[in-house]
Order: sequence, then structure tokens, then C-alpha cells
Amino acid sequence: MKLLISAKDEKEAAEVIAGGADIIDVKNPKEGALGANFPWVIKRIREITPKNIEVSCALGDVPNLPGAVSLAALGAATTGVDYVKAGLYGVKTKEEAVYLMQNVTKAVKDCSSSIKVVATGYADAERIGSVDPLLIPDIARESEADVAMIDTGVKDGKNLFAFLTSDQLRNFVHAAHGCGLKAALAGSLRKEDLPAVYALGADVVGLRGAACTNGDRFNGRITRETVRALVETVKRIEKRAEIGL
Repeated sequence: MKLLISAKDEKEAAEVIAGGADIIDVKNPKEGALGANFPWVIKRIREITPKNIEVSCALGDVPNLPGAVSLAALGAATTGVDYVKAGLYGVKTKEEAVYLMQNVTKAVKDCSSSIKVVATGYADAERIGSVDPLLIPDIARESEADVAMIDTGVKDGKNLFAFLTSDQLRNFVHAAHGCGLKAALAGSLRKEDLPAVYALGADVVGLRGAACTNGDRFNGRITRETVRALVETVKRIEKRAEIGL
């Protein structure tokens, strides 16, 4: 299971690198759960990041404006990232989501076929009025994206498991794998949640607050010590699984 840590600037990215995470996710928490950062910030983080560490970036909690979002996706694809992630915030139906993601995928893949496209739904979709997150695997498959992801839209301390049951999340992961996709889970997760996420079969787990001082995703700062502790936790979980414990 890959550990993705969301950094908001170059200094935080350097801490993520030093801590040994698998993926640096560049976002701007001030602009939302999947807030988009500036292209020059993303480019600079890619430049300082070793090639063995992947870099992703978020397009934002996007509105139902396929043209504008696909143009943003093209811009993101030019920054050198390995993943481009769209948060399906403003779409309400599967049909709207598929159409938007088809255009995002086309924009990204026309620029570089090696970049992976991530379709992200929100576990708390009912309270923000967005598309059902359990439809994301089908949406990603139909739009030829590469990764199906669930996050939370409102960062108020309630995490992923407050909105979806373990059975629902396990079905989400199985559905993604059945569509030939990778499955990623995020949403105010803590270090204590990592065993449960691993048990669900997720390929990627995304964290920010858990890697920040005082667990504060907005005002805290990522440190290499907190990242290293998360990395070591994942390694212990994987080792225990290998020996059947």
C-alpha cells in the first residue's frame, strides 16, 4: 500500500521526501479538500523530488464545467506530475461525472499518456450535494481514468469511516480492482486508521492532517518525523500481513 502525503509548499514537500513517503500530493488546503495549488509550486516540487517518489496534484473541488476543468487538467499535465486528480464536487449524476472525467482524461493523456488520472468522489457526498462516491469506479472506468479515489469534502474532524461502512469501502475497492483500476482512500484519516485501510485492500492511502504538527491540516506543518512514523506503521502492517499475523 502506497502512502500519499499532501504537501502545500516546497518546504513541506522536502519533509515528505525526508520522511520516505511514496507519493507527494501537491494541494492547497485553503481552496478546499482537493484545493489546487499554483503550477510553479507543483513544478518546483517535482524538480526537487527524487524520481523514485511519485508526485500528484489536485485540480480542485471542481465545478461541473468540463471545458474549464479539462483546460486546467492540460495545465497540470505540463508540470511533470505522475498523477492528475479531479475532485468531483460540482457534479450530481453519474452521466455528468463521466462526461467531465472523459474530457479530463483526454486532456491529460493527449499531453502525456504516462500520467495517471484520478477520479475522486466524496464520502460525505450527501451533505455537499455531489455524486454518489460508490459510483466512482464505474465513472473512472467509463472515462478511461486510472485510479478511483474517495476523500471527504468537508474537513471538520469527521473522517472517512463516519460516512461509509467498512463493507461499503471494501466493495468500492473490489469494484475498482474489477474495473482494472487502482483504489485510493483518504479523508481525515489518522495513523490509527491505517490497519483498517490496509485490510480493505486499498492500493493508496492519502493523509495530510496525520502528518502535520498537532494533527492540524490547516495550521500545522508536515514534519519528517510524523511522515516517518506513518511510513514505519505501513511497513509494520505489511510485514505482519506477509507472515500471516
